[in-house]
Formats: sequence, C-alpha cells, structure tokens
Amino acid sequence: MIKREFTAIITKGEVAYVSYSPELGIASQGKTVVEAKKNLAEAIELYLEEAGNSNVLKTKVPVITTIKVQKKRQSA
Repeated sequence: MIKREFTAIITKGEVAYVSYSPELGIASQGKTVVEAKKNLAEAIELYLEEAGNSNVLKTKVPVITTIKVQKKRQSA
C-alpha cells in the first residue's frame, strides 16, 4: 500500500463542515471537523481506487497562502 498526503481545506458551512482537497477536486462534509476530515479521506480513497494508475494521480501540490485586503474608506 502506497501512502500519499493531500491537502484538506475545511470550512464551516451553514449546517455542516465542508472539506475539500484542491489537488483532486474532491469535497465531502461532516457534522464536526473530525468527521469532515474522515469523510474526505474516505472519498479520496474511493477516488484513488477508481483512478488506478491514470494520469489523474500526477497532481501538483497547490500553493496555499493568505492575502491582506484593505477596505477603502468611503468619501463623505
């Protein structure tokens, strides 16, 4: 078994936590962060089983960073 690591981005939605893997474009959800992460891992495992050795697995690691945006003051 080959172990691979993927990025998991987890955000709080209106009713659940949404988990997303930008390398593969796969999303899942859960009632908690832990459940959302677990469900995403399961979705990725199923995806990898179906993809086999196709070129789809040759993903690149995304660059995830933050940006600062300053709100302009409104004129009176």
